[in-house]
Amino acid sequence: MNRISKKILQSRVETINSILKMPETPYTRAGDKFTANIGNFHLSQAYGGYCVHRMCNDGGGVSTPIWAGHIPAREAYERICAFIAGLTFTK
Repeated sequence: MNRISKKILQSRVETINSILKMPETPYTRAGDKFTANIGNFHLSQAYGGYCVHRMCNDGGGVSTPIWAGHIPAREAYERICAFIAGLTFTK
């Protein structure tokens, strides 16, 4: 079994943004101000685990549409891949 790295998880999250035609980055910088890109999916890392967040509002609020909480990389990878499979099945 191969090790699941942060880079692999980020790549899968980029695939979600691509399929749903969402912004590629969570924030856009304009001068010295940052603006949240609503709809963007991005990876959060805390407590030794990972979570997928989705930008919900222009203030930077997020939701956790795939699962709640930070989980180990392998489990996160499996859930992200299942989410992608569901997205591609419905298209």
